[in-house]
Amino acid sequence: MKELAFGILASCLLVATFEAAGQSVPPPVSDPSPAAEAALSPVPLEWTPPALEQLKAQAAVKSSFTLDRNLLNAAAGMLPDSEAADRQVIRKLDGVSVHAMRFGEAGIPDEGAVDSIRAAYHLRGWKHLVTTKSSGPVHSDTTDLWVVLDGVNVRGAVILAETPRSLTLVTVAGNLNPVDLLHLRGHFGIPRFDDDGVKNIQ
Repeated sequence: MKELAFGILASCLLVATFEAAGQSVPPPVSDPSPAAEAALSPVPLEWTPPALEQLKAQAAVKSSFTLDRNLLNAAAGMLPDSEAADRQVIRKLDGVSVHAMRFGEAGIPDEGAVDSIRAAYHLRGWKHLVTTKSSGPVHSDTTDLWVVLDGVNVRGAVILAETPRSLTLVTVAGNLNPVDLLHLRGHFGIPRFDDDGVKNIQ
């Protein structure tokens, strides 16, 4: 039981430690069948833009994993009471898919491929809510957020976080409200993006 708990926690913390450690840790992988996933949510966790695979092939370090509802519930149970609101939101999720890549000193080799990833979600009709850019003395970071809406509810979201030397794509599926997305910041490699676009969902 302790080994299972440790494995789940390692999966959830993998991307959070990815930048700091610069290493890939093999996570436990859950691979739900497409039929079961389709019954849970209209958001396909297994789909990624073709350009993402091109960038993965050129990454110095890369890691991908998917957490299903059972693993997410177990992971939520490990959060402290101080993060009770985050725990409640994570338990609303049907699944989370994470793809993290770290590149060498030259950085991301093809910015056009990153633009193709952004364009792919636009072509699929996802609503783009937020583009956050933060500039520092050394580098700038960009975070994009897209959602699939069912009325005012969010059935899924994609977060693309780019730094000069790394790229992380996180897909979440579930039945959420817009504010729930804010509680996912800081988990599964999701950065703490600005909330203006989220709060202004019509």
